[in-house]
Amino acid sequence: QEVEFGRNRERLQFFKWSSRVFKNVAVIPPGTGMAHQVNLEYLSRVVFEEDDLLFPDSVVGTDSHITMVNGLGILGWGVGGIETEAVMLGLPVSLTLPEVVGCELIGSSNPFVTSIDVVLGITKHLRQVGVAGKFVEFFGSGVSQLSIVDRTTIANMCPEYGAVLSFFPVDNVTLRHLEHTGFDKAKLESMETYLKAVKLFRHDQDSSGEPAYSQVIRIHLNSIVASVSGPKRPQDRVAVTDMKRDFQACLNEKVGFKGFQIAAEKQKDNVSIRYEGSEYTLSHGSVVMAAVTSCTNNCNPSVMLAAGLLAKKAVDAGLQVKPYIRTSLSPGSGMVTHYLSSSGVLPYLSKLGFEVVGYGCSTCVGNTAPLSEAVLSAVKQGDLVTCGVLSGNKNFEGRLCDCVRANYLASPPLVVAYAIAGTVNIDFQTEPLGTDATGKSIYLQDIWPTREEVQQTEEERVTPSMFKALKEKMEMGNKRWNSLEAPDSVLFPWDLKSTYIRCPSFFDKLTKEPGALQPIENAHVLLFLGDAVTTDHISPAGSIARSSAAAKYLTNRGLTPREFNSYGARRGNDAVMTRGTFANIKLFNKFLGKPAPKTIHFPSGQTLDVFEAAELYQKEGVPLIILAGKKYGSGNSRDWAAKGPYLLGVKAVLAESYEKIHKDHLIGIGIAPLQFLPGENADSLGLTGRETYSLAFPEELSPGVTLTMKTSTGKVFSVIASFDNDVEVALYKHGGLLNFVARKFS
Repeated sequence: QEVEFGRNRERLQFFKWSSRVFKNVAVIPPGTGMAHQVNLEYLSRVVFEEDDLLFPDSVVGTDSHITMVNGLGILGWGVGGIETEAVMLGLPVSLTLPEVVGCELIGSSNPFVTSIDVVLGITKHLRQVGVAGKFVEFFGSGVSQLSIVDRTTIANMCPEYGAVLSFFPVDNVTLRHLEHTGFDKAKLESMETYLKAVKLFRHDQDSSGEPAYSQVIRIHLNSIVASVSGPKRPQDRVAVTDMKRDFQACLNEKVGFKGFQIAAEKQKDNVSIRYEGSEYTLSHGSVVMAAVTSCTNNCNPSVMLAAGLLAKKAVDAGLQVKPYIRTSLSPGSGMVTHYLSSSGVLPYLSKLGFEVVGYGCSTCVGNTAPLSEAVLSAVKQGDLVTCGVLSGNKNFEGRLCDCVRANYLASPPLVVAYAIAGTVNIDFQTEPLGTDATGKSIYLQDIWPTREEVQQTEEERVTPSMFKALKEKMEMGNKRWNSLEAPDSVLFPWDLKSTYIRCPSFFDKLTKEPGALQPIENAHVLLFLGDAVTTDHISPAGSIARSSAAAKYLTNRGLTPREFNSYGARRGNDAVMTRGTFANIKLFNKFLGKPAPKTIHFPSGQTLDVFEAAELYQKEGVPLIILAGKKYGSGNSRDWAAKGPYLLGVKAVLAESYEKIHKDHLIGIGIAPLQFLPGENADSLGLTGRETYSLAFPEELSPGVTLTMKTSTGKVFSVIASFDNDVEVALYKHGGLLNFVARKFS
């Protein structure tokens, strides 16, 4: 916290200023917990009571994992920063009425399956069925087998299978949970009576039958087995029993979503390293990073306690984690640390290297301490496919560290197990984790805690007192926050020398009334992209690379690499964020034919950083577009994945299909989302991306209208203006949601 308040002082002063000058704005100080945890543990009401009226609680948030609260029977989802800002200023959320898919859970899971396995099993099933853009509601006898913490974990992962949200209606399990967390009896009785009166209460046996859904799918919980996901995407599940075979297959396969294409004669290569006075050997599959991270599992005491109990048994058996492995424990809130500590397992996690590093997004967004030079040199020398294992929900290649090529999502106890093993190239059923002091082999089943052990510890340690402690912490704040000085002026006094907070340039050319829609004329293609380009590829995230355009900007202002901080910390500076847009090392631009954060500036023929090319185009007055394939903008909801391209001068994206939230962001910032006709794409139309593109908008633009695109090579083809409703058209005509709101209040 001391580092946080020192390094990010300017940002925190801005937040504190905003809480003073805006009505009804509460700022939760750093070190309290993640937003999603605080939503669950402190802010959630389930049913609101205001002016003698009762109505359901709901949440609109700035992150796709806001959906966690749906596990508590609270309707909520992430719409991104742009739309949320508009909601705060009084505009409603507008959406096309969604289909509601009923997901029936049947039976119960076996005792060796954690809630994370259930999450990943359901994730894979729903992704295969196809629920993108839909609401999912869970029902059936299997729902009662899931605790509230299981439900919130499942709801939290809904962005991974594309649903807008995944909803668990309030039932008796919910009421028992709320009672344990401090809701008074009168409140609970009022809540139950109200929810039953308006038919929002779930019963195991309902005489009136289940609700009518747009579609019903069924999942048998006993069919789910313990698994991990990886090595490059969260949807690629691998049964733990198949892990060794699958990793070997990944080494053999061509480079792609699963493959690394390592020559057969090099798959057994080893590289020796010396670390802290001892000799170690690295090979393909060696674990170099292991993180029990905050966002997915922090709300689930059972899996966190299982990790702690496994650590205790491992230490008691004399097992250790090799010291070169970068281990960390990032709980979602102080409550998690509290129950790990009070249950007596935290010291054992620490002995294995899993020290508490902080509260917030860490390893899975690239916020981690660097690997040792010895490890980095060995990886480079042997061209090794080393591994990271983490209990988060994102594992795209290069996200943890550009030198860690295989990344697996696993439950917290499995993260600890793989760290002890030191490799993912292991069959836990037949190969030991290590040996005890007598030389006896210790297998995973020897130290895996039983469900009864975990539940007993949970019942004894996860108590209402923890929720009470959080409430006290929230209401008291902390000394650093309370003593932090912040401006009192109505308008924020921008510091022109600041590299953290800068007056944004979104409104520089704002007119009081919107003008006519301008055609896109002779636009160059900034990037020619393929399928499944995620917001991680687009948006600035993680650490700032020393060779990047953002690094050059900061260096020119007198900062050293040690002071760069991360893109997340500098999101209040659009100059940094614009330079970090499309700066992902795994961005595959078809112009180059290889992954690199670069593109070609066609008028000069130069290969440049994406920002530098865009800057040249802007100086020349040339508009830009992006060509893409299917599912453009999938992954996390990131408003900078739209703001960044807008500030680079991108006027339109032409893709085969979009992730709904990202498309909303594009419209919200004033970028036209264009779509190829069904069955068509850049390849089928013979587009190279080297031609220029022109498009005119009709005066009466309407949702889904077909427009004519012309190229400098004489090709003419039709595209769809991918607006879903009149509200989106109106926002686009204003140049985006921010302009619309600004004009409304001007």
